[in-house]
Amino acid sequence: MWRHTASKSFISLLPLCRRRLLHRTSTTATTVSPSKSTPPNPTTAVDEAKILRVSTILYQQQHSGERLHNSLRKTPFELTHELFLQVCNRFPYSWRPVYKLHEFAMTRPEFSHTPVTLNRVLDIIGKSRNIDLFWEFLQEIGSRRSVTPKTYVIALKTLALARELKKCVEVFHMMNRFGYGYSVDSLNKAVEALCRGKLVAEAKHVVMKLKDWIEPNVVTYRWLIYGFCDVGDTIEASKIWNVMIDAGFEADIESIEAMMERLFKNNEYGQALKLLQSMRTSRMDDLGLPTYRLVINWLCKKGKIEESYVLVEEMLKRGIELDNSTSASIIYGLLCKRRVMEAYRVLGGIEKPDIAVFHGMIKGLLRLKRPGEATHVFREMIARGCEPIMHTYIMLLQGHLGKRGRKERDPIVNFDTIFVGGLVKAGKMLEATKYAERLTFQKVEVPRFDYNKFLHCYSNEEGEVMFEAMAKKLREVGSIDLADIFQRYGEKMATREKRRIRPVESLIQSEDGAV
Repeated sequence: MWRHTASKSFISLLPLCRRRLLHRTSTTATTVSPSKSTPPNPTTAVDEAKILRVSTILYQQQHSGERLHNSLRKTPFELTHELFLQVCNRFPYSWRPVYKLHEFAMTRPEFSHTPVTLNRVLDIIGKSRNIDLFWEFLQEIGSRRSVTPKTYVIALKTLALARELKKCVEVFHMMNRFGYGYSVDSLNKAVEALCRGKLVAEAKHVVMKLKDWIEPNVVTYRWLIYGFCDVGDTIEASKIWNVMIDAGFEADIESIEAMMERLFKNNEYGQALKLLQSMRTSRMDDLGLPTYRLVINWLCKKGKIEESYVLVEEMLKRGIELDNSTSASIIYGLLCKRRVMEAYRVLGGIEKPDIAVFHGMIKGLLRLKRPGEATHVFREMIARGCEPIMHTYIMLLQGHLGKRGRKERDPIVNFDTIFVGGLVKAGKMLEATKYAERLTFQKVEVPRFDYNKFLHCYSNEEGEVMFEAMAKKLREVGSIDLADIFQRYGEKMATREKRRIRPVESLIQSEDGAV
């Protein structure tokens, strides 16, 4: 229900987005003199020639001192925040030109740094691994009273990657001396960034060392549990879980779902279902659609259809309606157990199936070695207004031709003539070598064929013509399914412009249908 509501609200906002886009293009096309009451726009366009000129001077004279400043003073340009950020983007991993520009900006009385510009310089210095200068500049930002939560995130990620764990802890003490105090919100944002970057061990070290000054809350423990589950360490995640319970906090549903998903991934289905059962007995009201969806998805992957149906009945009794993702998991699980007719009945009972439902059907049929039926579902998917994506085409090609390619009935139009010949034509000689050897010696072991790379090679106007000709030849030899797949790809996916326009067209069509 939420998915359909969100999509409708997005479609209703589409005309407003178009008006804003037209207004933005018209205002950039015509020059308007700003009035005194209108505040200046900080994102005004900057001349690319001036950005290139300033970037060239910084690169060529980055080891100079006063000479660099004299060259910049002689260059006619206005040092704005937008130009400063654009120049910094030209040197994402080189600290010296960016720091030289910062030093020059300090000599200009009309320019004053903002937290955004300072954080950008700090980020580039950190990516270049100049830790000494990074620490000095971090202190300068603190003394300027320009520290933001983004500053904490940049500081801890950089120092954690450099294994400067003492300085990771010292960041909070230093900011306290500058008057920012010890904030659990800043700690949580930094811990979240570290855990998302798989630096959970460093995040745990920081949390434990700061425990006397910053008391962790349930959000802190949640991110630590998520981080350890993300790297596959359920033992450490369990330890953090126990520490959280001892501290008087109750595990929230996000932490429980993260732990359950990791247990499923580790093939510990028994432990995951025990955790689910404990939730059903003690905290039934907290169980919602995301938790049911997670468990049903993994049970269907394992082929446990009856257990999935029990959970579906429980959902419906509690008034929780099935979404398309859960239905797709059930369809795939039924096909894994070869209950094809039942899967078709589930598909027919869905009022508005989306791409996840059709992908579950196609994936299950391909697993049963039924590429013809999968292509029929592909045609039905298009007929019902659901546009395929790149993953759809790759699944179908692997189902028809195999992950390593296989021989077809026709000796002229087959895997080797289409795909291996296409790689040779595209200049990918090294990738085509093994497949060419298999043509000669028959028993050569070849790697898995990358259909995605092949389609990427011909994602241009030439590929559009090639896929159309390929579909015609395939129809002549009786390969109707492959012909339809290639023809549809050539019509809708071959060029980047068509891929970019296609979602907007589908939104407009659905909007017109709703009206």
